Amino acid sequence: MDQQPVETTLYSLSETPPAAPDRRSEDRYLSLFRVGTLTIGDRRELCLIKNVSAGGMMIRPYCNIDSGTRLSVELKQGEPVEGIAQWVRDDCLGVTFDEPIDVIALLSAEDGPKPRMPRIEIEGAASIRVEKDAHRARIENISQGGMKIECQADLPLGPEVVVGIAGLETFRAIVRWKKGQSYGITFNRVLPLPVLVHWLQAQHDPLRAAG
Repeated sequence: MDQQPVETTLYSLSETPPAAPDRRSEDRYLSLFRVGTLTIGDRRELCLIKNVSAGGMMIRPYCNIDSGTRLSVELKQGEPVEGIAQWVRDDCLGVTFDEPIDVIALLSAEDGPKPRMPRIEIEGAASIRVEKDAHRARIENISQGGMKIECQADLPLGPEVVVGIAGLETFRAIVRWKKGQSYGITFNRVLPLPVLVHWLQAQHDPLRAAG
């Protein structure tokens, strides 16, 4: 059985921003692109980072962005890079950075401790079931790997819990930390990015959520 081709985030030391891609052939690829956090004004979204050079990047956003839009993308934890959208083709967006970045430093950081997955602030409700008891909670932020909640109940640290969120399948998780009425929860399996993005979009669009 032939192995499926793998497509991953491509890095370049060139100061030239990535060019618009040619039309994709019929070949199917297993995509392992890096996940980034895209900020436009006061709105935050997730995106896939396909190509990165010193002068710009090519990303796959999960929202409509017009050329000429100013934005920033978090390539490293807590370090957003400012730029402007130059072109849009199919599901790809080309961005030119305001200032060239240090690609070597970016790659060196990837060899160190694994950065946390991007977290998105969102207002939502969840239920946390501990054995036979279910507790209501308010979601403060969420990522593919976990979430921060506020809960009036005294949740135990360590034991496995079952998380229920409207619009998502129930899944198992671990309560990792507590600070006041805030809790940090780690999912036992990573949420697929398209699933999380669809859910996030539905929270901002009730008509989409009902569809």
